[in-house]
Amino acid sequence: MASRSFDRSELIARLADVFRHYGYEGASLSRITAATGLGKGSLYYAFPGGKEEMALAVLRALDEATTVDILHHLGGDHPPLAAFGLMFEAMRRHFDEGRRICLIGAFALEGSHERFPRLISGHFIGWRDCMADCLVRGGLKPAHATRLALDILVAMEGGLVLARGLDDPSVFMEAIAHQEARIAALLAARQRTG
Repeated sequence: MASRSFDRSELIARLADVFRHYGYEGASLSRITAATGLGKGSLYYAFPGGKEEMALAVLRALDEATTVDILHHLGGDHPPLAAFGLMFEAMRRHFDEGRRICLIGAFALEGSHERFPRLISGHFIGWRDCMADCLVRGGLKPAHATRLALDILVAMEGGLVLARGLDDPSVFMEAIAHQEARIAALLAARQRTG
């Protein structure tokens, strides 16, 4: 097979597709070479640590993409109500309205959590904390804000799993819409009484 060359971000995107489709264990080197068009030597040159290093690069890129695409709305200059609206809209795009799984969540489910525990748990803790901080800015007490942030994560991850399992992306969209309405009502009420 003739080797191709990609910039690193395109290569990581192709690797993410393989891991998303087959999981960590099912992402064999032959599947990776077929998806990337790169030979084993080129892959090991780019990722001397093999499949584990490839997966780690994918997880880091996804964690960064989540921050850039979704979470930056929460820490900006937007009022909390507007920030959450922007975050939910970005979440819908990021997960292709429920048609694209959360690969970091999938790795946690399939047992890859033991390989990448700090990155996986750090991703979800960071997401929770960004949402909780924004909710505190909106007038909620920290414990309540943290609980609501966890509820959003549970709805998101559960919605993505069920959307995939039922082959019905609307499950994710409905779960997110419910959380969005809940947060909007709560923050709007805080604005009126604050």
